[in-house]
Amino acid sequence: MPYTVTPTALPEVLILEPRVFGDARGFFFESFNQRDFAQATGLDVEFVQDNHSRSVKGVLRGLHYQIQHPQGKLVRVTQGEVFDVVVDLRRNSPNFGKWDGVLLSADNKRQLWVPPGFAHGFVVTSDTAEFLYKTTDYWYPEHERSLLWNDPAVGVRWPLTAEPQLAAKDAAAKTLAEAEVFG
Repeated sequence: MPYTVTPTALPEVLILEPRVFGDARGFFFESFNQRDFAQATGLDVEFVQDNHSRSVKGVLRGLHYQIQHPQGKLVRVTQGEVFDVVVDLRRNSPNFGKWDGVLLSADNKRQLWVPPGFAHGFVVTSDTAEFLYKTTDYWYPEHERSLLWNDPAVGVRWPLTAEPQLAAKDAAAKTLAEAEVFG
């Protein structure tokens, strides 16, 4: 099996660790293979878009989701390190409003599967980080929403030593009580 798959505290959110082949020249691994992904996770998803961001230390992106055309995301870091966070926004879920966080880095090569119905975000913990993600639906700005990163009702414990750098939309995000969520 090319991936080791481990459920997080939110069982639908999965950590995937690829098999890495390394020697004195460096390393090689298959970062994605549709057949192997389906076999390892039991998920039959189609990815339609790849995104790539670069951020500096202390940048916090999120917590984002699309209320219509919800996206599943397979995320990873190719340079640096981030603390990656998901929040269950499915009102009928026993885990509604709960969060989990995973350290993703170029060194650990972990990937995280974020299913539709979850808000997603990350904070950069290294000097810089490059973040890649595959999505199961396209970006529709009119359906994009942001959950407030520091909503006390959710209680994410971000590894921050100072106030994060936020986009205007993230600074103006809604709390869980105010947010549009999934039925």
